[in-house]
Amino acid sequence: MTNDLAQRRQFLISLGAAGLGLLVAAPHARAEEDKEEEVSANEDLMREHGLIRRALLVYGEAARRARTAPKTVPLKRLGETAMLFRDFAEDYHERALEERHIFPVVRKLKTPVAKLPDVLLAQHQRGREITDYVQRLATRATLGADAEPLAHALEGFVRMYEPHAAREDTELFPAWKTALGERGYAEMGEQFEEIEHRTFGGDGFDDALEKIARIEVEFGLADLSTVTAPLPPANVAR
Repeated sequence: MTNDLAQRRQFLISLGAAGLGLLVAAPHARAEEDKEEEVSANEDLMREHGLIRRALLVYGEAARRARTAPKTVPLKRLGETAMLFRDFAEDYHERALEERHIFPVVRKLKTPVAKLPDVLLAQHQRGREITDYVQRLATRATLGADAEPLAHALEGFVRMYEPHAAREDTELFPAWKTALGERGYAEMGEQFEEIEHRTFGGDGFDDALEKIARIEVEFGLADLSTVTAPLPPANVAR
């Protein structure tokens, strides 16, 4: 066998081995990619809180406008925000996940966190009452005398829900995860995903995210840079 022929044969063998290596590596790479895309139950819950907080920003801006320039409040979009809150935050996140699967577990713990679900549940109910109120006002053409009461209600809602979500993120959800154990926690993550798909017919989070993004445009909240804080005073008063 000539040297040239031997070299060509060795090249083809190397090429085949490389191709086989790619075939073997491809499923492994896909498995790693799927593994990276997995979202834990608590991560999912906290991501949902992030979306809820964006709705609260809309409420805060609506409250400010109701006090300073009531005619500039886009009532139709405010109503859409309330509907989003009802469907995604109240009926799904609160009722289907927290109240049905998380609160009962935490209530059984022998630690102070066991008392937290009772307060959270009362705040869920108050939030639903405020949502009803906002939805009623959002059907009107203008606010009129309802501007100040609406501002007060929205501000109260925001003030309640910010610490509400923070306590859930830092106390409720970690306690629930610990109580379930590694296997039970993983199973609940799968169950939560099934509940989401059954409730919304797909990815409810992505759909809600698109909706709140459109609403933010109407309220002038789409550009994050507009809420950058100004520089503090250069000098401190004595």
